[in-house]
Amino acid sequence: MTNHLQIKGLWYHYGDGSAEGWTLQSINMNLQRGELVGLLGPSGCGKTTLLRLIAGFEQPVRGTICIDDHEVASSRGMLPPERRSIGMVFQDYALFPHLDAWRNTCFGLRRGQDTSRAEWLLEMLGLADLRHRYPHQLSGGQRQRLALARALAPGPSLVLLDEPFSNLDVEVRLRLRSELAGVLQTCGASGLLVTHDPQEALAICDRVAVLRNGELHQCASPSDLVQKPATPFVGRFVLQGNLLPLNMGGEHWLTPIGPLSKPTEPNAAKATELMVDDQALQIQQDPRGEALIQGREFLGSHWLLRVELGNHTLRVRQPLERPVKTGERCFVAFRAGQKGLLFPGAIPCPLC
Repeated sequence: MTNHLQIKGLWYHYGDGSAEGWTLQSINMNLQRGELVGLLGPSGCGKTTLLRLIAGFEQPVRGTICIDDHEVASSRGMLPPERRSIGMVFQDYALFPHLDAWRNTCFGLRRGQDTSRAEWLLEMLGLADLRHRYPHQLSGGQRQRLALARALAPGPSLVLLDEPFSNLDVEVRLRLRSELAGVLQTCGASGLLVTHDPQEALAICDRVAVLRNGELHQCASPSDLVQKPATPFVGRFVLQGNLLPLNMGGEHWLTPIGPLSKPTEPNAAKATELMVDDQALQIQQDPRGEALIQGREFLGSHWLLRVELGNHTLRVRQPLERPVKTGERCFVAFRAGQKGLLFPGAIPCPLC
């Protein structure tokens, strides 16, 4: 595959430069032709700002953005959005209320441009019979399909999607996101998807870029993110893992849950934190326990408990056949046969 989008050394902040901190800092990433890449991170981490820079709505302070090896933005200047061959799908659809579905789809076409692609898109997205309806006459899922049709109708090589499924109910969201990659592939377009939902990004993207406070922590395939997160934040945000401090204790590390044998891996000696997932911990209900069950969620196949242990709040998976109540005290221990990850380095570590 060849690089379709390249971002090199990108820095950006809003305002006149007097504002504290950078919205984005030293971003380096690429998107290969035909890929769907997710931009994942919490609210305010810079995902949408990065999308706006790629689209041409903002100009970088430093660094460059290239599409097909042609520079489209830098501190020296920028190519207008309409000359970048980019389609945009917004969170709130941004459809024109006074235009029906057909005219919305064709809005981005040049005067005299062939409309057969717009016809094909409406057919493929199940909107052909609704072409004369106005946006207010369509369901949320139909409006989002229409927004995607409008973005793809001019034949862009790259489509930017800013949390396109966040306003949809669960069933429609799951159906549309499962169709997205196939639609882009059929249209020959690459995609960059902004989301704050790790499950969504891992489920449908070829690679996922994880941002926090304007910094890119990791850009990797879903399997690599899960198996070898680059930083504790990636592990905690993507895997919803528990992060525990490590202290020296002779032949063992000391953790808030108990002692842990040191692995023989040479770099393990530099570890300062241990990450374990909710399946790696277990509780024993006991009124003398130092931990307190603060909450529980029923997730169909198990309970997910929120357990307070000193200054730490832990996520612990509990079998359905062993019910617990909020407010009960308990002991927390490592579950036999499970592994954790040591940071820095994401080094696998047996828990017992």
